[in-house]
Amino acid sequence: MARQRAEADEAPPKKSELTRQSILDAAARMFRMHGYSGTRLSDIADEIGMKAGSLYYHFPSREALVEAVMDLGLQRTHAAVLDRLSMLPADAGHLTRLQVAIETHLLSVLEQEDYTSASIKLIWQVPAGIRERQIADQRAYGALWRKLLEDARKGGAIRADVDLSVARMAIVGALNWAADWYKPGKLTPKRIARDICAMVLNGLVAEDEAAAAKRRPATTKRAKK
Repeated sequence: MARQRAEADEAPPKKSELTRQSILDAAARMFRMHGYSGTRLSDIADEIGMKAGSLYYHFPSREALVEAVMDLGLQRTHAAVLDRLSMLPADAGHLTRLQVAIETHLLSVLEQEDYTSASIKLIWQVPAGIRERQIADQRAYGALWRKLLEDARKGGAIRADVDLSVARMAIVGALNWAADWYKPGKLTPKRIARDICAMVLNGLVAEDEAAAAKRRPATTKRAKK
């Protein structure tokens, strides 16, 4: 019985599942390139050599397809960040948790470029009903970042004078924007993630008050000169 279960778990995906994934991949790519209004179901069908009528078997409408693409773009990133955070030891520091979240989000954005870019760019192009559902899902992911930042502040790792809402939107926005300017070759995603972490976290780390006090007289003295 155990062997049968193991074989069932390893069973290859069905043809219909592979076809559905091909449709989603092509749709994500075309929605990212041409937008919602500039992409028709027939265009997507042509992209993968399928008859438009066959595509309706998997997705009844363009709205259903674009929502599936946008869902995947957000869900994959959210799941990846949660998974990496869950693997950290219980005593992991707040800045370590933020660094892992930043690195994982960026890697997900760059590895799932079509899906992530589509979910970001299409939000104001799709019908209102889809937009409202997507925004609700984005709030759930935003809550994860909000908690990471709030916990870091409570733990004394983040400056008290930084607005956490601004910090959250700036960090996630910058990571999402990377899909637009990233070009494979010169810098690896991991190197970019490292540099972003250095810039973001060094700007957020709470300054040691004793060290700050030692610097103030010198600053005042230079100003008088």
